[in-house]
Amino acid sequence: MKLKINSLENYNHIHLIGIGGVSMSAIAETLNKWGFKVTGSDTAKSDYTDKLVKSGIKVTIGHDLTNSKNADLIIFSAAVKETDPEMVLAKQFNIPIVTRGEFVGYLTRRYHESICVSGTHGKTTTTSMISLCFLDANLDPTIQVGATLKQINGNYTVGESEYFILEACEYMENFLRFSPRTEVVLNIDNDHLDYFKNFDNIKNAFVKYAKLIPENGALITNADDVACLELREHTAGKFITYGIENMSADYVAKNIKHNALGYSEFDVFCYNKFYMHVRLSVAGRHNVSNALACIAVCSYYGIDKNIIYSSLLKFTGADRRLEYIGSYHGVAVYDDYGHHPTEIRAVAKAIADKDFKESWVIFQPHTYSRTKNLLDDFARALLPFDNVIVTDIYAAREQNTYNISSLDLVNKIKEYGKDAIYIKSFDDIVSHIKANAKSNDLVLTLGAGTVTKIGPEIIKP
Repeated sequence: MKLKINSLENYNHIHLIGIGGVSMSAIAETLNKWGFKVTGSDTAKSDYTDKLVKSGIKVTIGHDLTNSKNADLIIFSAAVKETDPEMVLAKQFNIPIVTRGEFVGYLTRRYHESICVSGTHGKTTTTSMISLCFLDANLDPTIQVGATLKQINGNYTVGESEYFILEACEYMENFLRFSPRTEVVLNIDNDHLDYFKNFDNIKNAFVKYAKLIPENGALITNADDVACLELREHTAGKFITYGIENMSADYVAKNIKHNALGYSEFDVFCYNKFYMHVRLSVAGRHNVSNALACIAVCSYYGIDKNIIYSSLLKFTGADRRLEYIGSYHGVAVYDDYGHHPTEIRAVAKAIADKDFKESWVIFQPHTYSRTKNLLDDFARALLPFDNVIVTDIYAAREQNTYNISSLDLVNKIKEYGKDAIYIKSFDDIVSHIKANAKSNDLVLTLGAGTVTKIGPEIIKP
């Protein structure tokens, strides 16, 4: 009984399969605050499930057929298979089920001002920046972000206003289920080719997404990205642009400077007139672009420039976005979620603005299909690092039907004249770094999988 949710008035007990996911945990907390009986299950215990339990939500690690059988509605994540015992039971007893994406789509229709942040890269950081500005402006938004944001002590908060700020992922065209009032499109890049197959299909998905905006809405997008500019003819709403390279954009960053930590400051010009000066506490030119997107959104919604300035200055990054982990014998250790060549190039440029002797990257490729399709791009993106370590591919949702391995990436890097090594064991990687990295070196763990576990081990005494 898959359905499209238009109302929750007929439901009392809502059960979530895969409740420990970033988005699913946010949905659970929202429903709990609205007064529904909420239960859920997941395959593994996590910080997200622990937080839900503290909120009074019953979470089962494994399967709890009693809760799913007694539920009025079941929400399931994309990772849940049709053969999952709770899914089988739901079909057996004709319990209504809805996908996570479809339910988030319902949430965007429930709020009058849904601000959906999309794009291949930068969604979490930009969503976090916008959220912080709206919070500081006392607009009391509901927020769903793809990582932990320190200011809300988690990845979500449930407000009382009509503002709903969230990430809108293009994978499997999930964002086409949403009903945005305002869209932010940061960039359109070659990714998720296991689903889209080619770049034209990706662009077409964003065209369909742009068409969702009503006449009284807005599309805010990156004028430095040609594919983004092409969306102008496909939206009925106001079209607002920002850019670093394209000086004809509505919001432009000029006089960009970086300090020793790589943090930027710059002047913003709006419609060719000076608008405001900005200082950031995150590194990288890509974050100047993300901040411009945030400024354009906040200006559109009338947020005071002083609030924008102070909010951006105190924003030190979302979880796993060039996050400083600590140091060991003078070696600084950072962690980043980047798992696409464009993201790797951006973080490499951000690191280049910092002061250090040699850089070390520990890269964990994410999914076999992405590694296979973008192998050459990955190799070239990793060339700026002084020392390159590659560990096993993180499979995520896939099986290795692509005949690809991390050794293929190492060999491709070597073809470009850069030495690289493959190390399988995380323990061996930690030992290698501790034995070879010197004081004032910089170490970066990079990838969307389990590579994040390495940094804390490196800094242990």
